[in-house]
Amino acid sequence: MGRMPKDRDPSEGISARFVSFSADSADRPGINDYDSFAEGYTAANETGFVHAYYERPAMLALAGDVAGRRILDAGCGAGPLFAALRDRGAIVTGIDKSAGMLEQARRRLGHGADLQVAELGSPLPFPDDTFDDVTASLVLHYLEDWGPTLAELRRVLKPGGRLIVSVNHPFRENLWHREAGLEPDYFATYDYTVEWTAGGQSAVLRFWTRPLHAMTDAFTAAGFRITVISEPAVAPDTPRELLPDDIADGRRLLCFLFFVLHACL
Repeated sequence: MGRMPKDRDPSEGISARFVSFSADSADRPGINDYDSFAEGYTAANETGFVHAYYERPAMLALAGDVAGRRILDAGCGAGPLFAALRDRGAIVTGIDKSAGMLEQARRRLGHGADLQVAELGSPLPFPDDTFDDVTASLVLHYLEDWGPTLAELRRVLKPGGRLIVSVNHPFRENLWHREAGLEPDYFATYDYTVEWTAGGQSAVLRFWTRPLHAMTDAFTAAGFRITVISEPAVAPDTPRELLPDDIADGRRLLCFLFFVLHACL
């Protein structure tokens, strides 16, 4: 994230322009259409700093030894986390609402990969107690109401199974909005929209921000036990030239928030 409403051009090659800030929950046409910039976003995501050297390494570190574990990659996009988990011996299924992003995933993973179009918040096409783990990488913050999604993820997890989550950090979002001259209520749940451009392709994306206590309340209400809340450092092998000046020494940044949750027995 960066300042609003100025354009942003981080090292991952995605520019972001603030569009609006509201508490209007009505659906709007053309929002979150990843099909419209699937190819550009995939290329930018592949080697960009916050994805390749911060978010994905953190998710993999939290997952630990996954050999032989059956994992649902919920909101898998073009499949970079799917690929990394599969390389570590996991048996992975990927779902995403964007057919365009899944086509990018098939190019990466091969046509034998288990990839399905499915939308979080709707019933998932899996029996109860199917997966050992679910990963939800940077996807929950697209949803206003986490309840139906978390209930479905809890249903398809085996008892004691793990849900590993990354989301936009609410402290960073609040700071970002204040830097834009807005006066957001940290304790409210509200949405904002940003136009992202990558590889010459653009999409208007809508995010929902909510306070930390609303996140933890949603997790526990859905039958999860919180075992880890993480604000990790960037990967130790991050090239020095990719590090923003303000984190070059401590190698920490306020960007995403990570959770490991266990499905209650």
